[in-house]
Amino acid sequence: MACSPAHIHRNTVAPVLIKTKTEAACHETSKSSSPRDLPKRSGQDSLALSIAMRENMKASKVKHIIDERLDILGASLGKAHSLQTLGLDHNELEIFLAKFRTNITIDPGHRHVLPSSFAKIVTNTTSTPQSDKAKTSFNAFETFQQVFVEKGLQGLDLELKHAFIGFVTDSRTTKPVLEKQAEIADLRYPFEWFPATRAKRRTIHLHVGPTNSGKTYHALKRLEQAGTGLYAGPLRLLAHEVYTRLNAKGKPCNLITGEEKRVIEGVKNAMISCTVEMTPINVDLEVAVIDEIQMIGSTERGWAWTQAFLGVKAKEVHLCGEERVVPLIQQLAALMGESLEIHRYTRLSPLEVGKESLKGNLHALEKGDCVVLFSRVGIHAMKQEIEKKTGKRCAVVYGRLPPETRAQQARLFNDPDSGYDILIASDAIGMGLNLSIKRIIFETTQKRTRSGGLCALTISEIKQIGGRAGRYRTAHDDIKSSIPAVSGGSGEASAEAEPPAPRLSAGVVMSLEGVDLPVIRKAMESEDIPITSAGILPPAAVVHLFKSFFPPDTPFSFILLRLQEISRLNPLFHLCDINEQVTIADLIEPIRNLSVGDRMVICNAPMSRGVEGLPEILQALAWRIANQGGGSLLDIEEIPLGVLDKPVTVEKAYLASLETLHTGLTLYLWLSYRFEGVFTSRPLAFHVKEMVEQNIDKILSEMSYNPNARSARAQKRIEESLEKLKAQYKERSVAKPDLPVLLDDAIMPSVVELGSL
Repeated sequence: MACSPAHIHRNTVAPVLIKTKTEAACHETSKSSSPRDLPKRSGQDSLALSIAMRENMKASKVKHIIDERLDILGASLGKAHSLQTLGLDHNELEIFLAKFRTNITIDPGHRHVLPSSFAKIVTNTTSTPQSDKAKTSFNAFETFQQVFVEKGLQGLDLELKHAFIGFVTDSRTTKPVLEKQAEIADLRYPFEWFPATRAKRRTIHLHVGPTNSGKTYHALKRLEQAGTGLYAGPLRLLAHEVYTRLNAKGKPCNLITGEEKRVIEGVKNAMISCTVEMTPINVDLEVAVIDEIQMIGSTERGWAWTQAFLGVKAKEVHLCGEERVVPLIQQLAALMGESLEIHRYTRLSPLEVGKESLKGNLHALEKGDCVVLFSRVGIHAMKQEIEKKTGKRCAVVYGRLPPETRAQQARLFNDPDSGYDILIASDAIGMGLNLSIKRIIFETTQKRTRSGGLCALTISEIKQIGGRAGRYRTAHDDIKSSIPAVSGGSGEASAEAEPPAPRLSAGVVMSLEGVDLPVIRKAMESEDIPITSAGILPPAAVVHLFKSFFPPDTPFSFILLRLQEISRLNPLFHLCDINEQVTIADLIEPIRNLSVGDRMVICNAPMSRGVEGLPEILQALAWRIANQGGGSLLDIEEIPLGVLDKPVTVEKAYLASLETLHTGLTLYLWLSYRFEGVFTSRPLAFHVKEMVEQNIDKILSEMSYNPNARSARAQKRIEESLEKLKAQYKERSVAKPDLPVLLDDAIMPSVVELGSL
């Protein structure tokens, strides 16, 4: 185990905890490297360039960069451990590198069969399943060039490494072994992965309809009548609200999320409320409710909904979601030989798109409005700006708020006599929270991606968030109704509620800035795109068996990518993205003594990109797992508990350090439920996490705002729309010069709106 300082005293964390550890107590317990000896990841590429600059770089320059990175790769693989992993000596390595280089040529006509799916998986260029992807030829240079443009040097290095390992492996693998690997990688029948469930006669109830149609309400009412059952939802806050709701109704219920478990002691057959990834599939149940079933088509999390749907052992399985998922569920139910009943619902109150935006005028906000943003900093900045400019008080709701705080904020907004007129919220309100919203006002129609870039909201996201306007039964009404409100009458409910009598006041969806309104209008009027396939990931047993065909030290990331490369799929299923798993696998690769099972668990851990210090924290935690000890929170120096000893300031650097600590604690808690004998400080971790959340919210609420920043962002979106319009005009006029060019209102605001900004 790693040696800790002789004395550790974290006054802010726990004043009575003083940890003493002498050097004599420190000793080596395995061959694993200490996390301090592991390679550190640079925050930015040494040759960092914008995507646009990389895209415009000459092919010869890109080829030169690829050659340089291959030199670096060769030096890295020339180390003793890497040579042993590949089963090569130095001379053989040089020969293979030379052969590999010959296949990377700028000549567009040069085609070669390399492990092509590596490039496609890393760059997300394939979503359509193929049964024989490994046989697809491609131009290696073009593939590496594309990776470089989209991912930079870090992505290029990763791609070159995996492609070269595949090149070496393929050249030394016999045909019978390749055929056996392909047999193991046959993933066409995922429903056969759950034989105990297939032996059970299930009835599927599919509840579909738009937002605010009562579909979730009816499913939960059936759950309340059952003797045993579970609710599985997409968000922790929804799982928590159903947990609170059921317990308030006298139905003992346990809570299970990735980083928290609340189990009622001494109660057998208690209900279960969980996030969908945590759905138990080996428990006999009477009723199971799986919410937001349309997310089964997600390329990131779809596998969790597929696993829950195919695997949950319930007599009745109630699925709640959008109409566009119906054909897929019908086909899957038929494949499993299970009966399916479809329950369709219509919206319980009218919904319309505003005729014009607020044109950036915060004074036009009214009581009952909800302004939607997509960052915590933005939410708190908007709250401060509205309160300062208009005098109206604002409540805030977003996913990371502690449950008690979130319930209090919802209650304040829902109570017409509280004095809180406006709600500032994240997209979390789009999934089930019962709030008395009159108008949904989008601050923007773009949000940050996990990699830090910007992307447009999807049609489904806009509809789901916008549909929260005009709730025909408010949460305040819940308090007075016969249905108990959650959290002791807080006014926040997880399910779509049904009133004693409909209230048909129309909801309104609109935007704060004119540039976003045409996008919203087109999305609300558009037909939803049908979901045609369900996401899957290879089960643990398949990965274990597949790895047995490779040398023991073969990089685990290569195993994952190779399995995806040669997998065969039913057209009704698609493989989910494994970028995060591959990144984590490479991060923990140097750590010895981790079993395949250990690596699989760690690779599924919650990993936020761009958080400074998080890779080192993950390595430190993985090292403790390998050594089966040293997991006391106070012993892990990489988790920066010392930041709590510093004065609270509104500086961005201090906020970033709190974010790092919060993410590290979340990761610690997540792993503590999977390696309970290693990470033994769960109560302390919860305590510290709560303190960090309080500090973060305090900082965000006190941060000064820039009144010009919002208008500057809107102006930038207008300029981008104009550029798109110019390109559209040029493209259409060249293609058909005799025809008038029709403006696309999805990318171009009206002239009236633009002129008013």
